[in-house]
Amino acid sequence: MFENQKFLTSGVQNEIPSWLIDLVWCMVFSMKTEHKDYLQVFTLTKTPTGQHIVHEQEQPLYRYELDVPCDDAVNAKVFVIDDSTHSTMLLAEEY
Repeated sequence: MFENQKFLTSGVQNEIPSWLIDLVWCMVFSMKTEHKDYLQVFTLTKTPTGQHIVHEQEQPLYRYELDVPCDDAVNAKVFVIDDSTHSTMLLAEEY
């Protein structure tokens, strides 16, 4: 999964910093689980020192949290969906 052509929605391109887009893709690729769900969920939260990221999937249950120091943190929920022909990163409100 997620080894196919990658796409971003305009919402992601306009609201998420490029370094964070790259990090989200990297987090999907490097997951320490035997099976990746077709739907990956990222909850992005601004903190006083930077970006807090919670990466989750439902089946099998997976959760990973990461704090990244930065000056351009965002509050957003991002989905990464694999439909077997391509992978798309989109904001939750674009779903």
